Amino acid sequence: MHICLKTHNKRSKILNNDNLNLPYYGFSEYLKQRYGERTYKLPVNLPAGCPNRDGRVATGGCIFCGEEGAGFELLPSFLPVREQLLKNKEYIGKKYNVQKFIAYFQNYSNTYFPYKVFCEYISQAIIPDVVAIYISTRPDCIYPEHMQFLKDMKEKTGVDITLEIGLQSINNETLKFLNRGHTVEDFFQAVERVKGYGLDVCAHVIQDLPMDTVEDIACCADQLSSAGVHQVKCHSLYILDGTVLGDLYQQGRFQVLPLEDFIKRTGVFLSHLDPSVVVQRLISRAPKERTLYCNHSTGWWKVHDMILEYMTKEGLSQGCSYQKP
Repeated sequence: MHICLKTHNKRSKILNNDNLNLPYYGFSEYLKQRYGERTYKLPVNLPAGCPNRDGRVATGGCIFCGEEGAGFELLPSFLPVREQLLKNKEYIGKKYNVQKFIAYFQNYSNTYFPYKVFCEYISQAIIPDVVAIYISTRPDCIYPEHMQFLKDMKEKTGVDITLEIGLQSINNETLKFLNRGHTVEDFFQAVERVKGYGLDVCAHVIQDLPMDTVEDIACCADQLSSAGVHQVKCHSLYILDGTVLGDLYQQGRFQVLPLEDFIKRTGVFLSHLDPSVVVQRLISRAPKERTLYCNHSTGWWKVHDMILEYMTKEGLSQGCSYQKP
Protein backbone atom coordinates (compact mmCIF):
# COMPACT_ATOMS: atom_id res chain seq x y z
CA MET A 1 0.00 0.00 0.00
CA HIS A 2 1.31 3.42 -0.96
CA ILE A 3 1.44 5.80 1.99
CA CYS A 4 1.78 9.48 1.21
CA LEU A 5 1.60 11.62 4.33
CA LYS A 6 3.79 14.57 3.35
CA THR A 7 2.08 17.79 4.47
CA HIS A 8 2.04 21.36 3.19
CA ASN A 9 1.18 24.20 5.55
CA LYS A 10 -0.81 26.08 2.92
CA ARG A 11 -2.79 22.98 1.96
CA SER A 12 -3.43 22.01 5.56
CA LYS A 13 -4.86 25.45 6.24
CA ILE A 14 -7.16 25.08 3.25
CA LEU A 15 -8.34 21.65 4.42
CA ASN A 16 -9.09 22.93 7.90
CA ASN A 17 -11.30 25.65 6.41
CA ASP A 18 -13.17 23.22 4.17
CA ASN A 19 -16.33 21.85 5.74
CA LEU A 20 -16.15 18.79 3.50
CA ASN A 21 -12.54 18.16 4.57
CA LEU A 22 -11.62 17.29 0.99
CA PRO A 23 -8.14 15.87 0.33
CA TYR A 24 -7.81 18.32 -2.57
CA TYR A 25 -8.25 22.05 -3.18
CA GLY A 26 -11.84 22.10 -4.37
CA PHE A 27 -13.32 24.73 -6.66
CA SER A 28 -16.15 25.74 -4.33
CA GLU A 29 -13.69 26.43 -1.52
CA TYR A 30 -11.50 28.50 -3.82
CA LEU A 31 -14.50 30.56 -4.94
CA LYS A 32 -15.52 31.24 -1.33
CA GLN A 33 -11.98 32.35 -0.55
CA ARG A 34 -11.72 34.48 -3.68
CA TYR A 35 -15.14 36.13 -3.67
CA GLY A 36 -16.24 35.80 -0.06
CA GLU A 37 -19.30 33.67 -0.80
CA ARG A 38 -20.65 30.90 -2.97
CA THR A 39 -20.24 31.65 -6.66
CA TYR A 40 -21.83 29.76 -9.55
CA LYS A 41 -21.02 29.39 -13.24
CA LEU A 42 -23.53 30.68 -15.78
CA PRO A 43 -23.08 28.72 -19.06
CA VAL A 44 -22.96 30.66 -22.33
CA ASN A 45 -23.54 28.97 -25.68
CA LEU A 46 -21.94 30.62 -28.72
CA PRO A 47 -22.17 29.53 -32.37
CA ALA A 48 -18.49 28.66 -32.09
CA GLY A 49 -16.49 26.54 -34.47
CA CYS A 50 -13.33 24.52 -34.12
CA PRO A 51 -10.21 24.35 -36.30
CA ASN A 52 -10.17 20.62 -35.69
CA ARG A 53 -13.52 20.34 -37.46
CA ASP A 54 -13.48 22.89 -40.27
CA GLY A 55 -10.31 21.67 -42.01
CA ARG A 56 -7.88 24.30 -40.76
CA VAL A 57 -6.23 21.69 -38.53
CA ALA A 58 -8.28 18.57 -39.28
CA THR A 59 -11.81 17.43 -39.97
CA GLY A 60 -14.21 15.44 -37.84
CA GLY A 61 -12.99 16.86 -34.54
CA CYS A 62 -11.83 14.85 -31.54
CA ILE A 63 -13.12 11.30 -31.72
CA PHE A 64 -15.06 11.73 -28.45
CA CYS A 65 -16.66 15.07 -29.30
CA GLY A 66 -20.38 15.23 -30.10
CA GLU A 67 -22.19 17.73 -32.27
CA GLU A 68 -22.88 19.97 -29.27
CA GLY A 69 -19.17 20.27 -28.47
CA ALA A 70 -18.40 20.08 -24.77
CA GLY A 71 -21.66 21.69 -23.75
CA PHE A 72 -25.14 20.36 -23.11
CA GLU A 73 -28.11 21.65 -21.12
CA LEU A 74 -27.40 25.06 -22.68
CA LEU A 75 -29.63 27.82 -23.96
CA PRO A 76 -29.76 28.23 -27.77
CA SER A 77 -26.67 29.84 -29.28
CA PHE A 78 -28.77 32.34 -31.25
CA LEU A 79 -29.72 34.14 -28.03
CA PRO A 80 -27.51 37.17 -27.23
CA VAL A 81 -24.86 36.53 -24.60
CA ARG A 82 -26.37 39.05 -22.18
CA GLU A 83 -29.81 37.45 -22.49
CA GLN A 84 -28.41 33.99 -21.81
CA LEU A 85 -26.58 35.26 -18.75
CA LEU A 86 -29.59 37.11 -17.35
CA LYS A 87 -31.89 34.11 -17.84
CA ASN A 88 -29.43 31.71 -16.21
CA LYS A 89 -28.61 34.20 -13.48
CA GLU A 90 -32.25 34.51 -12.51
CA TYR A 91 -32.78 30.75 -12.46
CA ILE A 92 -29.53 29.72 -10.75
CA GLY A 93 -29.57 32.66 -8.36
CA LYS A 94 -32.99 31.72 -7.04
CA LYS A 95 -32.36 27.97 -7.02
CA TYR A 96 -29.09 28.15 -5.09
CA ASN A 97 -29.54 31.50 -3.32
CA VAL A 98 -26.32 32.98 -4.72
CA GLN A 99 -25.40 36.54 -5.65
CA LYS A 100 -22.10 36.16 -7.52
CA PHE A 101 -21.48 34.45 -10.82
CA ILE A 102 -18.97 33.37 -13.45
CA ALA A 103 -19.79 33.78 -17.14
CA TYR A 104 -18.63 30.49 -18.65
CA PHE A 105 -18.20 30.34 -22.43
CA GLN A 106 -18.38 26.59 -22.55
CA ASN A 107 -18.69 24.72 -25.82
CA TYR A 108 -16.20 24.30 -28.67
CA SER A 109 -13.34 26.81 -29.12
CA ASN A 110 -14.62 30.16 -27.92
CA THR A 111 -11.59 32.19 -28.97
CA TYR A 112 -11.94 30.88 -32.53
CA PHE A 113 -13.77 33.98 -33.76
CA PRO A 114 -12.60 37.00 -35.75
CA TYR A 115 -11.27 39.62 -33.35
CA LYS A 116 -14.20 42.06 -33.49
CA VAL A 117 -16.79 39.28 -33.14
CA PHE A 118 -14.91 37.85 -30.18
CA CYS A 119 -14.72 41.25 -28.47
CA GLU A 120 -18.46 41.81 -28.92
CA TYR A 121 -19.36 38.44 -27.40
CA ILE A 122 -17.07 38.78 -24.40
CA SER A 123 -18.03 42.41 -23.72
CA GLN A 124 -21.64 41.34 -23.22
CA ALA A 125 -20.56 39.27 -20.20
CA ILE A 126 -19.80 42.40 -18.17
CA ILE A 127 -23.03 42.59 -16.20
CA PRO A 128 -23.75 43.16 -12.48
CA ASP A 129 -22.70 40.31 -10.16
CA VAL A 130 -20.46 38.59 -12.76
CA VAL A 131 -17.08 38.48 -11.03
CA ALA A 132 -15.19 36.30 -13.52
CA ILE A 133 -15.20 35.11 -17.11
CA TYR A 134 -14.08 31.59 -18.02
CA ILE A 135 -13.47 30.80 -21.70
CA SER A 136 -13.09 27.27 -23.05
CA THR A 137 -10.74 26.87 -26.02
CA ARG A 138 -7.85 24.96 -27.63
CA PRO A 139 -4.06 25.43 -27.57
CA ASP A 140 -4.04 26.54 -31.22
CA CYS A 141 -6.64 29.30 -30.70
CA ILE A 142 -4.63 31.59 -28.41
CA TYR A 143 -4.31 34.72 -30.54
CA PRO A 144 -2.31 37.80 -29.42
CA GLU A 145 -5.07 40.32 -30.26
CA HIS A 146 -7.69 38.32 -28.39
CA MET A 147 -5.45 37.90 -25.35
CA GLN A 148 -4.58 41.61 -25.29
CA PHE A 149 -8.28 42.44 -25.35
CA LEU A 150 -8.88 40.12 -22.39
CA LYS A 151 -5.93 41.61 -20.50
CA ASP A 152 -7.24 45.15 -21.06
CA MET A 153 -10.75 44.12 -20.01
CA LYS A 154 -9.46 42.52 -16.82
CA GLU A 155 -7.48 45.64 -15.92
CA LYS A 156 -10.39 47.97 -16.74
CA THR A 157 -13.21 46.06 -15.03
CA GLY A 158 -11.47 44.04 -12.32
CA VAL A 159 -13.20 40.89 -13.56
CA ASP A 160 -11.04 37.75 -13.33
CA ILE A 161 -10.43 35.92 -16.61
CA THR A 162 -9.48 32.27 -17.00
CA LEU A 163 -8.76 30.40 -20.23
CA GLU A 164 -9.84 26.74 -20.00
CA ILE A 165 -7.58 24.89 -22.42
CA GLY A 166 -7.95 21.25 -23.41
CA LEU A 167 -4.90 19.01 -22.99
CA GLN A 168 -6.62 15.67 -22.20
CA SER A 169 -3.41 13.59 -22.21
CA ILE A 170 0.31 14.13 -21.65
CA ASN A 171 1.06 11.42 -24.23
CA ASN A 172 1.42 12.61 -27.84
CA GLU A 173 0.50 9.17 -29.20
CA THR A 174 -2.75 9.32 -27.27
CA LEU A 175 -3.46 12.80 -28.64
CA LYS A 176 -3.00 11.43 -32.16
CA PHE A 177 -5.44 8.60 -31.46
CA LEU A 178 -7.97 11.11 -30.14
CA ASN A 179 -7.47 13.26 -33.26
CA ARG A 180 -6.81 16.27 -31.06
CA GLY A 181 -4.88 18.09 -33.79
CA HIS A 182 -2.25 19.47 -31.38
CA THR A 183 0.70 18.20 -29.38
CA VAL A 184 1.62 18.32 -25.71
CA GLU A 185 4.24 20.92 -26.61
CA ASP A 186 1.56 23.08 -28.27
CA PHE A 187 -0.44 23.03 -25.05
CA PHE A 188 2.41 24.21 -22.83
CA GLN A 189 3.36 26.94 -25.29
CA ALA A 190 -0.25 28.13 -25.12
CA VAL A 191 -0.09 28.14 -21.32
CA GLU A 192 2.96 30.39 -21.41
CA ARG A 193 1.30 32.77 -23.86
CA VAL A 194 -1.85 33.10 -21.74
CA LYS A 195 0.11 33.63 -18.54
CA GLY A 196 2.19 36.26 -20.32
CA TYR A 197 -0.95 38.39 -20.58
CA GLY A 198 -1.66 38.08 -16.87
CA LEU A 199 -4.56 35.67 -17.39
CA ASP A 200 -5.24 32.42 -15.56
CA VAL A 201 -5.21 28.93 -17.08
CA CYS A 202 -7.35 25.90 -16.34
CA ALA A 203 -6.16 22.64 -17.95
CA HIS A 204 -8.63 19.93 -18.99
CA VAL A 205 -7.41 16.33 -18.61
CA ILE A 206 -9.01 12.89 -18.97
CA GLN A 207 -7.86 10.44 -16.29
CA ASP A 208 -9.04 7.10 -17.67
CA LEU A 209 -7.85 6.98 -21.26
CA PRO A 210 -6.82 3.31 -21.63
CA MET A 211 -3.89 4.21 -23.93
CA ASP A 212 -2.27 6.14 -21.08
CA THR A 213 -0.42 4.58 -18.17
CA VAL A 214 -0.44 5.43 -14.49
CA GLU A 215 3.02 6.91 -15.07
CA ASP A 216 1.51 9.20 -17.72
CA ILE A 217 -1.06 10.39 -15.19
CA ALA A 218 1.63 11.23 -12.62
CA CYS A 219 3.76 12.93 -15.29
CA CYS A 220 0.77 15.01 -16.39
CA ALA A 221 0.25 16.36 -12.87
CA ASP A 222 3.98 17.02 -12.49
CA GLN A 223 4.19 18.96 -15.76
CA LEU A 224 1.01 20.97 -15.16
CA SER A 225 2.40 21.91 -11.75
CA SER A 226 5.76 22.93 -13.22
CA ALA A 227 4.00 25.02 -15.89
CA GLY A 228 2.16 26.96 -13.20
CA VAL A 229 -1.41 26.31 -14.31
CA HIS A 230 -3.88 27.82 -11.87
CA GLN A 231 -6.67 25.26 -12.12
CA VAL A 232 -7.39 21.80 -13.52
CA LYS A 233 -10.63 20.21 -14.61
CA CYS A 234 -10.44 16.42 -14.48
CA HIS A 235 -12.72 14.34 -16.68
CA SER A 236 -13.76 10.74 -16.64
CA LEU A 237 -14.11 9.46 -20.18
CA TYR A 238 -17.64 9.27 -21.53
CA ILE A 239 -18.68 7.90 -24.91
CA LEU A 240 -21.48 9.38 -27.02
CA ASP A 241 -23.49 7.75 -29.77
CA GLY A 242 -22.78 9.25 -33.17
CA THR A 243 -19.08 9.85 -32.52
CA VAL A 244 -16.03 8.03 -33.89
CA LEU A 245 -15.26 6.78 -30.39
CA GLY A 246 -18.85 5.64 -30.03
CA ASP A 247 -18.56 3.58 -33.21
CA LEU A 248 -15.32 1.98 -32.02
CA TYR A 249 -16.91 1.19 -28.65
CA GLN A 250 -20.01 -0.40 -30.20
CA GLN A 251 -17.83 -2.47 -32.54
CA GLY A 252 -15.84 -3.81 -29.57
CA ARG A 253 -12.66 -2.12 -30.80
CA PHE A 254 -12.31 0.18 -27.78
CA GLN A 255 -12.30 -1.09 -24.21
CA VAL A 256 -12.82 1.19 -21.22
CA LEU A 257 -10.83 0.88 -18.01
CA PRO A 258 -12.33 -0.63 -14.86
CA LEU A 259 -13.80 1.92 -12.46
CA GLU A 260 -11.22 1.06 -9.81
CA ASP A 261 -8.46 2.07 -12.25
CA PHE A 262 -10.04 5.48 -12.76
CA ILE A 263 -10.26 5.95 -8.99
CA LYS A 264 -6.62 4.97 -8.50
CA ARG A 265 -5.45 7.22 -11.34
CA THR A 266 -7.33 10.17 -9.89
CA GLY A 267 -5.59 9.62 -6.56
CA VAL A 268 -2.21 9.44 -8.29
CA PHE A 269 -2.90 12.61 -10.30
CA LEU A 270 -3.93 14.60 -7.22
CA SER A 271 -1.01 13.37 -5.15
CA HIS A 272 1.42 14.73 -7.81
CA LEU A 273 -0.41 18.03 -8.28
CA ASP A 274 0.87 21.25 -6.71
CA PRO A 275 -1.41 21.80 -3.67
CA SER A 276 -2.05 25.41 -4.69
CA VAL A 277 -3.72 24.35 -7.97
CA VAL A 278 -7.51 24.56 -7.81
CA VAL A 279 -9.38 21.40 -8.83
CA GLN A 280 -12.59 22.38 -10.59
CA ARG A 281 -13.94 18.84 -10.70
CA LEU A 282 -12.90 15.19 -10.79
CA ILE A 283 -15.65 13.44 -12.77
CA SER A 284 -17.59 14.03 -15.98
CA ARG A 285 -21.31 14.03 -16.63
CA ALA A 286 -22.86 13.34 -20.04
CA PRO A 287 -26.19 13.89 -21.86
CA LYS A 288 -28.22 10.78 -20.92
CA GLU A 289 -30.10 10.42 -24.18
CA ARG A 290 -26.93 9.95 -26.27
CA THR A 291 -24.55 8.32 -23.81
CA LEU A 292 -23.22 4.85 -24.51
CA TYR A 293 -20.85 4.82 -21.54
CA CYS A 294 -20.22 7.07 -18.55
CA ASN A 295 -18.68 6.18 -15.20
CA HIS A 296 -19.71 2.52 -15.50
CA SER A 297 -23.35 3.64 -15.07
CA THR A 298 -22.50 4.79 -11.56
CA GLY A 299 -23.69 8.15 -10.22
CA TRP A 300 -20.95 10.77 -10.21
CA TRP A 301 -21.44 11.60 -6.53
CA LYS A 302 -20.98 7.92 -5.70
CA VAL A 303 -17.78 7.81 -7.76
CA HIS A 304 -16.61 10.98 -6.00
CA ASP A 305 -17.17 9.31 -2.62
CA MET A 306 -15.24 6.26 -3.82
CA ILE A 307 -12.30 8.52 -4.74
CA LEU A 308 -12.34 10.10 -1.28
CA GLU A 309 -12.50 6.68 0.37
CA TYR A 310 -9.56 5.45 -1.71
CA MET A 311 -7.45 8.50 -0.90
CA THR A 312 -8.22 8.20 2.80
CA LYS A 313 -7.35 4.51 2.78
CA GLU A 314 -4.06 5.12 0.97
CA GLY A 315 -3.15 8.21 2.99
CA LEU A 316 -3.20 10.45 -0.09
CA SER A 317 -3.85 14.18 -0.41
CA GLN A 318 -3.23 16.73 -3.11
CA GLY A 319 0.46 17.45 -3.45
CA CYS A 320 1.72 14.75 -1.12
CA SER A 321 4.05 13.47 -3.88
CA TYR A 322 4.64 16.88 -5.44
CA GLN A 323 8.27 17.89 -5.72
CA LYS A 324 8.62 21.65 -5.92
CA PRO A 325 11.26 22.69 -8.53
